Amino acid sequence: MKKIRLWISKQRPWWIFEHSILPRILSKISPIEIDSFSFGPFVFCKSNISMRTKQHEIIHYHQQIELLFVFQWLLYSFFTIKLLIERAGLKGAYYSNPFEREAYDNDRNILYLDERALWSWSAYIK
Repeated sequence: MKKIRLWISKQRPWWIFEHSILPRILSKISPIEIDSFSFGPFVFCKSNISMRTKQHEIIHYHQQIELLFVFQWLLYSFFTIKLLIERAGLKGAYYSNPFEREAYDNDRNILYLDERALWSWSAYIK
């Protein structure tokens, strides 16, 4: 497990697309303004990416790797729907999602990616 954790901690998205139109499109159907998002090995940003946002999206990338991508997307959707039902609001469901909570809580810690344990997002499940 330690080798897997170390391997994941060194991974970075293959490509960061700055000035992408995709976050603008998603913002039209989302309850929040989307500045960037990670999907597989790609990060899409609507402007220049800050170090904090880059860290946030790399955390999501690591979550996706450890859950073989598709399972992270399924769990992300599950938690969003579950929280939406419980909270009756998309914005609350987004910010309470364990994947987002881990990323927001640690996107200012530059050492976090090196220290991050596997499945750290699971500690944020309520």
